[in-house]
Amino acid sequence: MPVTSSVTSPVTFGETEIRVPAMSVTVRNSARQNPLHRNEGALGSFVIADQPIQGSRLAPGLYLVATPIGNLGDITLRALQALAGADLIACEDTRVTRKLLDRYAIATPLTPYHDHNAAKARPALLRRLGKGAAIALVSDAGTPLVSDPGYKLVRAAQDAGHLVTALPGASAVLAALSVAGLPTDQFFFGGFLPPKAAARCARIAELARIRSTLILFETGPRIAATLADLAAGLGSEREAAWCRELTKLHEEIKRGDLAALAQACAGKHLRGEIVIVIAPPQAEALVSVADAESLLRDALARLSVKDAVNEVAHVTGRPRREIYCAALALSKDGKNGAPR
Repeated sequence: MPVTSSVTSPVTFGETEIRVPAMSVTVRNSARQNPLHRNEGALGSFVIADQPIQGSRLAPGLYLVATPIGNLGDITLRALQALAGADLIACEDTRVTRKLLDRYAIATPLTPYHDHNAAKARPALLRRLGKGAAIALVSDAGTPLVSDPGYKLVRAAQDAGHLVTALPGASAVLAALSVAGLPTDQFFFGGFLPPKAAARCARIAELARIRSTLILFETGPRIAATLADLAAGLGSEREAAWCRELTKLHEEIKRGDLAALAQACAGKHLRGEIVIVIAPPQAEALVSVADAESLLRDALARLSVKDAVNEVAHVTGRPRREIYCAALALSKDGKNGAPR
């Protein structure tokens, strides 16, 4: 199957005319220097098309704010209001988020929250929430909690009784799914595959059992090897698309079967982040009872009976009732015979 591609140049937000009431707002740099004391005159303020807009302080709680995955014009008005009205913004990389804030003249202080400091930073953020702070949580790009440590903070905040609310917006997962031209009724997000070949192939073998559209993340330097392994593990003729630099100036989308896409990338040194979308497999015979039982044992070691049954029924295509009966038999306690 031939590889087709498209390149687009997204229209920047600055080219869209927006009319807002003119108002005088002063934003002082001191608000950025001291995260404990915000400039009251700049609370909630941001700028669009050179026009200042005055909002208000957010109610106490944790706000999960989606940020653009490339084009800074993809930010929502509600997100801008939240970022400007929060007492603090927790982000993966302050340098990345600072570019967004500078674009819209938002003076809210930043604090890092990422994989390497989450264990220490999380208690500090919870203490701030306990004192009535409004904290916005963002990732470097897209929707928080997708491939970042945010879920642990969300769970801790919920357990402590704090308000936790989501502000939807850009998502590389959904953007790629929308533009790939592949089935969207069911999809499975697998994140990044392991970087080492052996572990990657083992993970691909697990994904081969899933009968939905697959969505994966990958980096430019690894895309050729990953596509080759996907072609070998999922079938060379399986339809797919990869989307690079989504919403950015050099956005690129290539479509074809896995073998053709792998061949097109071979020997090239690509840069940037890439989303791979793979069509579901063709209908085939059900997984054998023995294989289903093996999968069920593994699932029961990780999940409740209900969740294990749902997972195995989904990936094998076997009747849920059949899987449930097998799960009850496997999960009997040796002492009283009760299911786990």
